[in-house]
Amino acid sequence: MKHISILGSTGSIGTQTLDVISHHPEQFKIVGLAGGHNVKLLLDQVHQFRPAKVSVATKELADQMKMHVPAGTQIFYGDQGLIEIAAGTDASDVVTAVVGSQGLEPTLAAIRAGKHIGLANKETLVSAGHLVTAEAERHGVKLIPIDSEHSAIFQCLNGESRKDIKKIMLTASGGSFREYSREQLKDVTVEQALKHPNWSMGAKITIDSATMVNKGLEVIEAHWLFGLPYDQIEVLIHPESIIHSYVEFMDCSIIAQLGNPDMRVPIQYALTYPNRIATPSQPLNLAAMGKLTFREMDYVRFPCLKMAFDSGRAGGTTPTVYNAANEVAVERFLKGEIGFLQIEDIIASALDRHDPVAHPDLEQITAADTWARQTARVGS
Repeated sequence: MKHISILGSTGSIGTQTLDVISHHPEQFKIVGLAGGHNVKLLLDQVHQFRPAKVSVATKELADQMKMHVPAGTQIFYGDQGLIEIAAGTDASDVVTAVVGSQGLEPTLAAIRAGKHIGLANKETLVSAGHLVTAEAERHGVKLIPIDSEHSAIFQCLNGESRKDIKKIMLTASGGSFREYSREQLKDVTVEQALKHPNWSMGAKITIDSATMVNKGLEVIEAHWLFGLPYDQIEVLIHPESIIHSYVEFMDCSIIAQLGNPDMRVPIQYALTYPNRIATPSQPLNLAAMGKLTFREMDYVRFPCLKMAFDSGRAGGTTPTVYNAANEVAVERFLKGEIGFLQIEDIIASALDRHDPVAHPDLEQITAADTWARQTARVGS
């Protein structure tokens, strides 16, 4: 039986992870849960799965929970609480599903504690891929991707030699506004942006899908996960989200991974790797689907994706700034402070003003992240 801790248990990936685990109680035991501010949902999870340790966002929320948790359950809070759930339990595997760069330090703590990582927090590799991958190698820890695209590539590469790869293709649905012109995007609302055509995801990642920042983060993450240069990573629009990604090899053979757009499939694969077990997901019926469509990526229409490639190639602290500026810009858009197209303006402005550090340590990454957030909060 695998012992599992989850960082971000009340979010979209966290709740779907627990759904997968609930179908296989003989396979998994939850030993740690870190939620945020949703105390009601977290308490429901605690009573169902009985973890030894739980963490919430603040001391006040922790105090609220104390009288409601089962006897013997330890409660933590804040950044140290995340690290405790990541590294301070007997979990063999930690699912990192918190949103944003707050996942970096607990992920590093989990790796140093010898935990295998089910990685759904792409910002961790975007901000500090060189540090995370080096620590994973040093401690003999597996980084198993949970994002559907990276899980697809990971599965396609099973048994294959990396030297035989010609390129990997990350597919993109195009997000909520894939049929909109640039002119139409000027006046889109938050409510419109949050209506993803295919996937059920949290607010931040749904907005990132619409701007194509999410795909940009995935490009940088793929570079670190698979050790490939950016010239071997491409993106293709695939509106149906059935082919989750594919690999083209030197002999022009292509291996793809297909399935319905259901995050429980890559989540479960990360938990059971290298084995497979039955899933609650619906099987794919290609006859019913009828056809699959594709079109080339338009980098003028989606400038945030081009910025991601440029940031990745620049390296150092540049991807950190790209990610942090975007997090603040999305937060401001969700609050109604800025328009949709201003998200890309804020990211571009931060990148233009940034003086990158080529080989940053964790302190320099944190400093670049802080600078980018301050810059993005006052950007237009």
